[in-house]
Formats: sequence, C-alpha cells, structure tokens
Amino acid sequence: MRRLTSLTFAVAILITTRSALGQAPMQLTEQVREAETAFAATMARRDLAAFAGFVAEEAIFFSRVGPLRGRAAVLEGWRHFFEGATAPFSWKPEIVEVLASGALALSRGSVWDAEGKQIGTFNSIWRRDSDGRWRVIFDKGCNP
Repeated sequence: MRRLTSLTFAVAILITTRSALGQAPMQLTEQVREAETAFAATMARRDLAAFAGFVAEEAIFFSRVGPLRGRAAVLEGWRHFFEGATAPFSWKPEIVEVLASGALALSRGSVWDAEGKQIGTFNSIWRRDSDGRWRVIFDKGCNP
C-alpha cells in the first residue's frame, strides 16, 4: 500500500509539473512582449538610462561599425539615437518565442523611421536573469 501511495504521489507531481510547464510559456511570452514594448518606449521618451536597464551587462548589439560588446559599448554606440527631441526610429515586437525552460526568448518585429516608414526589422535574444527581469543579450537589425 505504501508503494502505491508513493507512485500515486509521483504521478500527481508529474501531472502538476507538466501542466505548469504548459502554461508557463504563455505567461513568459507576455512578459517578454511587455519587456520589449517597455524597451522601445525608452526611445520614445528619450531615456537612455531606462534603456540601459534592459541591456544585459554582457550584451552584444550588432551595428554598422561591428559588434558592440558589453552594456557600456552598447550605450556609447546608441547614445546619439537618444539626442534630440524626436526619436529617429521606433520598434514593436511582432513575434515572441520563449524556450520551454523560460531562460531565453526571441523577439522580432518591424522598425519604423520618424515618419512611420518601415526601415528595418529587429531580432533580439532576451535572457531572464536571476532577479527575474528580462534583458537583451543579443540584438541585430536588418533590412525590411
């Protein structure tokens, strides 16, 4: 009888765990979508300090001059985009996918110039850090 109880308990745990894993990706997908949207809002607000909070310390952002390695290099490379009263471009996530483990995610979407013309597409890899926040670890834009 004791063995049956242990087996029943183990099956109940397995079912509960599988059920939680099935729901987690949807919740995590929304978290990443919200993080990407908030990240883009920093550009609209002209807030480089808030932008920095979404960039992982070891991030790599690809640029026309080559990879920008580390948060400090990314901020230096992006500083000019935050100058002036109007944002030179904006972006919005259209596709968000999260690993079943909940550790990494991809977001992809369009980039528009200040007049609303699509000028590119972005691809960002997000990592959920130990503090629970999602931060960009890789970012690469490309032509539309």
